[in-house]
Amino acid sequence: MLVLVTMEMLLRVKCFQRLAIPGSVRCLHKDYRKVTPQNFSDYESMKQDFKLEIPEYFNFAKDVLDQWTNIEKEKGLQTLRPLERQNQNNRRQMSSILKNTERTILIPGTPQLTQKDILYRLQSSKAKCIITNDALAPLVDAVAPKCEHLHCKLMVSKHSRDGWGNIKEMMKHVSDNHTCVRTKHNEMMAIFFTSGTTGLPKMIGHTHSSFGLGLSVNGRFWLDLTPSDVMWNTSDTGWAKSAWSSVFSPWIQGACVFAHHLPRFESTSILQTLSEFPITVFCSAPTAYRMLVQNDMTSYKFKSLKHCVSAGEPINPEVTEQWKNLTGLDIYNGYGQTETVLICGNFKGMKIKPGSMGKASPAFDVKTVISMIMLPVLQDNPSKTASTIRGNFYITGDRGYMDEDGYFWFVARSDDIILSSGYRIGPYEVESVLMEHPSVAESAVVSSPDPVRGEVVKAFIVLNPDYKSQDQEQLKVEIQEHVKKTTAPYKYPRKIEFIEELPKTISGKIKRSELRNKEWNTT
Repeated sequence: MLVLVTMEMLLRVKCFQRLAIPGSVRCLHKDYRKVTPQNFSDYESMKQDFKLEIPEYFNFAKDVLDQWTNIEKEKGLQTLRPLERQNQNNRRQMSSILKNTERTILIPGTPQLTQKDILYRLQSSKAKCIITNDALAPLVDAVAPKCEHLHCKLMVSKHSRDGWGNIKEMMKHVSDNHTCVRTKHNEMMAIFFTSGTTGLPKMIGHTHSSFGLGLSVNGRFWLDLTPSDVMWNTSDTGWAKSAWSSVFSPWIQGACVFAHHLPRFESTSILQTLSEFPITVFCSAPTAYRMLVQNDMTSYKFKSLKHCVSAGEPINPEVTEQWKNLTGLDIYNGYGQTETVLICGNFKGMKIKPGSMGKASPAFDVKTVISMIMLPVLQDNPSKTASTIRGNFYITGDRGYMDEDGYFWFVARSDDIILSSGYRIGPYEVESVLMEHPSVAESAVVSSPDPVRGEVVKAFIVLNPDYKSQDQEQLKVEIQEHVKKTTAPYKYPRKIEFIEELPKTISGKIKRSELRNKEWNTT
């Protein structure tokens, strides 16, 4: 059974939100900003000693979540507060609601999904059940007749809706006495949609162990979490990064997960939250840090914060320097993909080279052409998966180099994926939507440099003759609004340039690289 989840509220039902009170966090020494690792002594020993045992059977809920509960009971610890106990009950009740299947595969989705996005995901995955909220339920109803496999619609809401089951009401009538299904470690657990270069989003599959055990690398070493820590990751819950730092990594380590519903990124809200709550480990995209350091931070005191990490795109050395000057804390940048766990990272106790991705994760043998061993497959495209394999190595599609000290440096994507504010955007998706606007004859989408977001979507558009005499600035706004309404808003082109013709090969293929090089002033 495939379950497509399109909003963050389900995670709260599943024990995602766990708000800590100040007294629950261990007292910190006044020199709390020291960077001594909690879970390892140094990078060399971490690499040498790391070994991951993978049992034949593994289930994250049973073997991690329930085990932490058992440990607390055995030791007579009273660390679980009433809200947490209730959330544990909610998780079991939620499992009972979905008990009509022995194997449930979760497909997270961002609440920014549009009607077209939802239709594509439902049809591609052949999902049988969807869980969402009031805002997205009408979009689901609009496309449901085209989704032959969809037979169960569940909504997290205070209200009822025809044809939908209400999870809040259903949980009042189900038992919290649930036994986890016995699953093999290599059975599929979750599927994530990630942007494709030449086509629509691809499905990336993860087994019960690839994230449930594999992300111990992230939680133990990169995030350096312990049961005393409170972890806040600002990633959208539809992305693998949320699974990385908001679910598996912290819970493997028994850490507290902090959740804060923010409809949009607001620097003052982020800074205020870091000041008011006992958050010890903070993770956000480089774009977020760039926006935060532009604020007057002198009035904010981060008394609990002791470790800051970032991922999703390269981070500017200037930003890391500003952040450290303002907070006394380094930013430990990491690198990975939806298909992987942490590939490279800056770890506590090691020298940070500003702008570098750090050194290889203890789990992998990373070569100069950034490569990695044994990863989950692209579920809907075996030929594409095969094209990424070279012997025993997986080719990530990113270009970089390793310096004489073993530090890796990101150079560029080898394909046309655009990394903007931590989002990965495929040009084909945007170009397809642009072509639906009557003014667009042809288009090509590439990345363009931006001082805040790192890079943004830029569209080069050849107009249909009837639109060439129109006010071009007004037309740009109309086209941008069209894209925002048709696909997820973060994909819209923040820059548009009208041109007479697109550069093409002799066979008629658009030379995106030529346009991209023009934007970045490279050859």
